[in-house]
Amino acid sequence: MSLYGMMRTGVSGMNAQANRLSTTADNIANSGTTGYKRASTEFSSLIIPNSTGNYTSGGVTTDIRYSTSQQGDLRYTTSSSDLAVNGDGFFVVQNPSGSPFLTRAGSFVPDAQGRLVNAAGFYLMGYNFANGTPSAVANGFGGLEAVKISQNELTATASTNGVFTANLPSNAPIVPAADLPSSNAASATHSAKSSLVVYDNLGGEVILDIYFTKTAANSWEVAVYNQADAAPSTSFPYTGAALSTQAMTFDPTTGQLTGGGTLTIPVPGGASMSLDLSKTTQLATTYTVLEPKVNGNAPSGIDKIEISGDGTIYAQYENGSFKALYRIPIATVQSPDQLAVLPGNVFSQSSDSGSIRVGFANEGGMGSVVSGALENSNVDIAEELTNMIESQRTYTANSKVFQTGADLMDILVNLKR
Repeated sequence: MSLYGMMRTGVSGMNAQANRLSTTADNIANSGTTGYKRASTEFSSLIIPNSTGNYTSGGVTTDIRYSTSQQGDLRYTTSSSDLAVNGDGFFVVQNPSGSPFLTRAGSFVPDAQGRLVNAAGFYLMGYNFANGTPSAVANGFGGLEAVKISQNELTATASTNGVFTANLPSNAPIVPAADLPSSNAASATHSAKSSLVVYDNLGGEVILDIYFTKTAANSWEVAVYNQADAAPSTSFPYTGAALSTQAMTFDPTTGQLTGGGTLTIPVPGGASMSLDLSKTTQLATTYTVLEPKVNGNAPSGIDKIEISGDGTIYAQYENGSFKALYRIPIATVQSPDQLAVLPGNVFSQSSDSGSIRVGFANEGGMGSVVSGALENSNVDIAEELTNMIESQRTYTANSKVFQTGADLMDILVNLKR
């Protein structure tokens, strides 16, 4: 065995333990960092081929691994913009230059422009509902934009769809055709009436009067008027024609609606609204309204945001209405532990991690989004301190090997004297 080889082996061992101590130091330093993933130093032997009767010492090499797939405990907070992934997956974020990354650090707060930014300066990415219900781009980050919640401006949204579910009394008397609400005659009568508030393009309230009238056995008429056109007694005749009329038919056995389930209403000063009547029934009881719901809102500012478990960000306005703004995607890879680790507690795809797949929470094995919670570091301080003591002892032992080799080398050099 070469004395130089013995000394190099000792140095190799000290370098390996120094690497282990470095990861331990990082782990301890980041034990309180949100979403931090523990680093560990893995050892493998370096063997040099030996000749007969002689042993040539090799050494040890190290490889740094990250426990990226190991989830930390969730710590609940009072901020709805604090986010955690419960299960597999990562949030998609971008740096100020626009480059996308993955992270589990969800301590997001609004910046001066309303963008949600975490403690490391990365912006949360999401799909906007402005162009309808979003779908995920499975193989990339296309369509994503920085989530921006502006709370310093008023917004108004026109009503475009709604749901109205009620029970119509099966024993209601039949009304002659001349007296139906659609005739808009002073003698018009009806079997049941409700009013709905909808919104025009500027957020102005428009009250719609909805009349249900039995025209024959298991047949009804629904007629909608603008209440602003009603007579002083808030009834017929209206100064304008019905905004929409439609026939409805019901199954005589079950009382379920069989025809006329969708009503299209041109809202004055607003958009064309689709009113879903499909769950309306005709049963032997009184007229009962079960679900009146219409989208849109009057001019108002955002009071607060709520984030659901599927990643949808809702704005609650000062008037109490809700509106879906963004949906947060979840990204994952085949081997999360092989992701490239970058400063700021973010990750990027590597050659060994597999390609990035983007989807939504609770779909395809991906975790759920937890609002008002943060993921703690998965570092165990007790384990790290144990590793530190073990590395210190092993480093000392390797230094003794080097020192012994140096002493033997000194003896060898002094043989000539």
